[in-house]
Amino acid sequence: MRKKLFLVITIGLSLLVGCSEPETFEDYFHKEMEENKAQTDDANDSYSLIHHEQDVVHQNDAIAIYTEKQFQEERILIAYIEKENDQWEWRQTRGAAWGDPAHWSSMNSEPYIYSGTIQDDAVKEVYAGREKAKIINVSEGKRFWYAVSDKKEVDVKMVMEDGAEEVVEELG
Repeated sequence: MRKKLFLVITIGLSLLVGCSEPETFEDYFHKEMEENKAQTDDANDSYSLIHHEQDVVHQNDAIAIYTEKQFQEERILIAYIEKENDQWEWRQTRGAAWGDPAHWSSMNSEPYIYSGTIQDDAVKEVYAGREKAKIINVSEGKRFWYAVSDKKEVDVKMVMEDGAEEVVEELG
Protein backbone atom coordinates (compact mmCIF):
# COMPACT_ATOMS: atom_id res chain seq x y z
CA MET A 1 0.00 0.00 0.00
CA ARG A 2 2.81 2.41 0.87
CA LYS A 3 4.60 1.69 -2.41
CA LYS A 4 1.42 2.41 -4.39
CA LEU A 5 0.86 5.70 -2.53
CA PHE A 6 4.49 6.69 -3.08
CA LEU A 7 4.19 5.83 -6.78
CA VAL A 8 0.96 7.85 -7.16
CA ILE A 9 2.49 10.87 -5.40
CA THR A 10 5.68 10.65 -7.51
CA ILE A 11 3.75 10.43 -10.78
CA GLY A 12 1.45 13.28 -9.71
CA LEU A 13 4.39 15.54 -8.86
CA SER A 14 6.10 14.66 -12.15
CA LEU A 15 2.97 15.62 -14.07
CA LEU A 16 2.66 18.90 -12.19
CA VAL A 17 6.29 19.83 -12.88
CA GLY A 18 5.92 18.96 -16.58
CA CYS A 19 2.76 21.08 -16.97
CA SER A 20 4.22 24.52 -16.56
CA GLU A 21 2.19 27.49 -17.72
CA PRO A 22 3.08 28.92 -21.14
CA GLU A 23 4.65 32.37 -21.08
CA THR A 24 2.04 35.10 -21.36
CA PHE A 25 2.42 37.94 -23.83
CA GLU A 26 2.80 40.44 -20.98
CA ASP A 27 5.52 38.38 -19.28
CA TYR A 28 7.41 38.06 -22.56
CA PHE A 29 7.13 41.78 -23.33
CA HIS A 30 8.36 42.91 -19.91
CA LYS A 31 11.21 40.36 -19.92
CA GLU A 32 12.41 41.60 -23.33
CA MET A 33 12.17 45.24 -22.29
CA GLU A 34 14.11 44.63 -19.07
CA GLU A 35 16.82 42.76 -21.01
CA ASN A 36 17.10 45.68 -23.47
CA LYS A 37 17.18 48.16 -20.59
CA ALA A 38 20.06 46.25 -18.98
CA GLN A 39 22.10 46.60 -22.20
CA THR A 40 21.97 50.41 -22.34
CA ASP A 41 24.34 52.77 -20.56
CA ASP A 42 21.66 55.12 -19.20
CA ALA A 43 20.41 54.19 -15.72
CA ASN A 44 17.40 56.48 -16.26
CA ASP A 45 16.02 54.45 -19.19
CA SER A 46 12.40 53.50 -18.69
CA TYR A 47 9.43 52.17 -20.62
CA SER A 48 5.69 51.92 -20.16
CA LEU A 49 3.31 49.54 -21.93
CA ILE A 50 0.43 51.79 -23.03
CA HIS A 51 -1.77 49.36 -24.96
CA HIS A 52 -1.64 45.85 -26.32
CA GLU A 53 -3.91 43.70 -28.38
CA GLN A 54 -3.64 40.00 -29.16
CA ASP A 55 -4.87 37.99 -32.16
CA VAL A 56 -4.63 41.03 -34.42
CA VAL A 57 -3.72 39.57 -37.82
CA HIS A 58 -4.13 35.91 -36.84
CA GLN A 59 -4.25 33.80 -33.71
CA ASN A 60 -1.14 33.93 -31.54
CA ASP A 61 0.14 37.35 -32.51
CA ALA A 62 0.11 40.69 -30.72
CA ILE A 63 0.70 44.39 -31.04
CA ALA A 64 2.29 46.34 -28.19
CA ILE A 65 2.28 50.13 -27.98
CA TYR A 66 4.73 51.52 -25.49
CA THR A 67 6.69 54.60 -24.59
CA GLU A 68 10.40 54.45 -24.05
CA LYS A 69 12.67 57.04 -22.55
CA GLN A 70 16.31 56.67 -23.55
CA PHE A 71 19.00 59.27 -23.04
CA GLN A 72 16.36 61.84 -22.01
CA GLU A 73 14.29 61.40 -25.21
CA GLU A 74 10.79 59.96 -25.05
CA ARG A 75 9.58 57.95 -28.01
CA ILE A 76 6.40 56.03 -28.68
CA LEU A 77 6.72 52.69 -30.43
CA ILE A 78 4.63 49.89 -31.80
CA ALA A 79 5.87 46.30 -31.94
CA TYR A 80 4.50 43.31 -33.79
CA ILE A 81 5.09 40.02 -31.98
CA GLU A 82 4.12 36.47 -32.99
CA LYS A 83 4.00 33.19 -31.15
CA GLU A 84 5.82 30.42 -32.97
CA ASN A 85 6.24 26.90 -31.54
CA ASP A 86 4.81 28.15 -28.21
CA GLN A 87 7.48 30.89 -28.00
CA TRP A 88 6.85 34.61 -28.47
CA GLU A 89 9.09 36.19 -31.12
CA TRP A 90 9.60 39.96 -31.60
CA ARG A 91 9.15 40.59 -35.35
CA GLN A 92 9.07 44.34 -36.11
CA THR A 93 9.15 47.69 -34.35
CA ARG A 94 8.49 51.25 -35.52
CA GLY A 95 8.26 54.46 -33.60
CA ALA A 96 8.50 58.20 -33.44
CA ALA A 97 9.42 61.01 -31.12
CA TRP A 98 6.53 63.26 -30.10
CA GLY A 99 8.05 66.27 -31.83
CA ASP A 100 8.61 64.65 -35.24
CA PRO A 101 7.34 66.90 -38.02
CA ALA A 102 5.76 64.10 -40.09
CA HIS A 103 2.92 62.03 -38.73
CA TRP A 104 3.47 58.37 -39.58
CA SER A 105 5.64 55.43 -40.63
CA SER A 106 5.00 51.83 -41.65
CA MET A 107 6.57 48.44 -41.08
CA ASN A 108 8.65 47.10 -43.94
CA SER A 109 7.15 43.62 -44.22
CA GLU A 110 3.81 41.91 -43.68
CA PRO A 111 1.77 42.64 -41.83
CA TYR A 112 2.04 46.26 -42.91
CA ILE A 113 1.30 48.26 -39.80
CA TYR A 114 0.94 51.99 -40.28
CA SER A 115 1.27 54.15 -37.19
CA GLY A 116 1.94 57.65 -35.99
CA THR A 117 1.41 60.39 -33.48
CA ILE A 118 -1.41 62.91 -33.21
CA GLN A 119 -0.93 66.14 -31.30
CA ASP A 120 -3.79 68.07 -32.90
CA ASP A 121 -7.10 67.84 -31.02
CA ALA A 122 -8.97 68.59 -34.26
CA VAL A 123 -8.05 65.17 -35.74
CA LYS A 124 -11.10 62.91 -35.47
CA GLU A 125 -10.09 59.86 -37.56
CA VAL A 126 -7.07 58.47 -39.42
CA TYR A 127 -7.10 56.13 -42.41
CA ALA A 128 -4.27 54.08 -43.92
CA GLY A 129 -5.70 53.40 -47.36
CA ARG A 130 -9.19 52.06 -46.63
CA GLU A 131 -8.30 50.85 -43.13
CA LYS A 132 -9.60 53.00 -40.28
CA ALA A 133 -6.95 53.38 -37.60
CA LYS A 134 -7.38 52.73 -33.90
CA ILE A 135 -6.53 55.83 -31.90
CA ILE A 136 -5.03 55.44 -28.42
CA ASN A 137 -5.03 58.31 -25.90
CA VAL A 138 -1.55 58.30 -24.38
CA SER A 139 -1.62 61.47 -22.26
CA GLU A 140 -3.00 65.00 -22.37
CA GLY A 141 -2.60 66.27 -25.94
CA LYS A 142 -0.80 63.10 -27.13
CA ARG A 143 -2.49 60.35 -29.12
CA PHE A 144 -1.12 57.44 -31.13
CA TRP A 145 -2.80 55.63 -34.00
CA TYR A 146 -2.23 52.39 -35.88
CA ALA A 147 -3.85 50.47 -38.72
CA VAL A 148 -3.06 47.01 -40.11
CA SER A 149 -3.16 46.67 -43.87
CA ASP A 150 -2.37 44.03 -46.44
CA LYS A 151 -1.09 46.78 -48.77
CA LYS A 152 2.54 47.91 -48.74
CA GLU A 153 2.03 51.47 -49.94
CA VAL A 154 -1.06 53.48 -49.11
CA ASP A 155 -1.96 57.10 -48.58
CA VAL A 156 -2.56 58.14 -45.01
CA LYS A 157 -5.17 60.76 -44.34
CA MET A 158 -6.48 62.48 -41.27
CA VAL A 159 -10.13 63.47 -41.00
CA MET A 160 -10.66 66.62 -38.98
CA GLU A 161 -13.58 67.47 -36.68
CA ASP A 162 -15.01 69.79 -39.37
CA GLY A 163 -14.94 66.96 -41.97
CA ALA A 164 -11.89 68.25 -43.86
CA GLU A 165 -9.44 65.54 -44.99
CA GLU A 166 -5.69 65.97 -45.08
CA VAL A 167 -3.20 63.52 -46.65
CA VAL A 168 -0.13 63.46 -44.42
CA GLU A 169 3.54 62.80 -45.09
CA GLU A 170 5.42 59.68 -44.10
CA LEU A 171 8.11 59.93 -41.45
CA GLY A 172 11.45 59.89 -43.29
